[in-house]
Amino acid sequence: MVENAESPESPESPVNAASGDSAGPAVLKERRVEDAATLKALADPLRLAILDVLVAAAGTGPLAAKEIAAALDEPQTKLYRHIKQLEKAGLIRVAGTRLVSGIVESRYSPAQESLRLAPEIFSPGSPTRVDAYDAMLAAMDRVRGDFRAAAMTGRVDFSRDDSGALSGLFSHFTYRVAPERLVRLRGQLAAVFDELHAEGNSAAEDAVDVTLFTLLYGVGPAPAVDAAPASAPTSAPASALPPAAGSRNGGGPGTES
Repeated sequence: MVENAESPESPESPVNAASGDSAGPAVLKERRVEDAATLKALADPLRLAILDVLVAAAGTGPLAAKEIAAALDEPQTKLYRHIKQLEKAGLIRVAGTRLVSGIVESRYSPAQESLRLAPEIFSPGSPTRVDAYDAMLAAMDRVRGDFRAAAMTGRVDFSRDDSGALSGLFSHFTYRVAPERLVRLRGQLAAVFDELHAEGNSAAEDAVDVTLFTLLYGVGPAPAVDAAPASAPTSAPASALPPAAGSRNGGGPGTES
């Protein structure tokens, strides 16, 4: 039923009040990304931020563009193009519409809870290889921006608590390891991520939002001087997108907090 949008008592009238999960197919637990269109949609920090907001709000219902803009402290008009690109790539969907002052307003929900980049898109002959690395770089920019904003407003703390434990962890090292050790390390890290993913979000009253960004990669020998330059790095990522922040890779001293 469509209510009268001109009624002064009801300036916002439902046209399709479907919730995020009941409109269209069920939300995927994890989406495997392997096509260029989706990778290009992910290659922007603001679009990743929009996805994060919608995933965080999935339990309470879909959001309109103005609500997403308020959550990101961005102008609403700046988001329309990005929202449409995410929708076109199937990363978000219209979960319902309503009439607001005579204008149909779309409300959006995520199409998946998490994303994982398919390993084969990083192979040397893959046509989507550069797009995949661009998506990873966008995720790095996103984490950097969020961390700076939280740190500058005093919302993160790397000091030790009363027990002497660190509330945050930062490390950046380079080690030289055997290939099999690199594989084992990747497996150990992946096991932690899988455990967290299986647990899901905590409902505890004292729960905090934790950002985990991991980048692990092995660097092969430098190409011969007369060899043609590679179009992109040759190593594959250690974790899924959106990846989670401390990074470790191959040989000498580094930094840790």
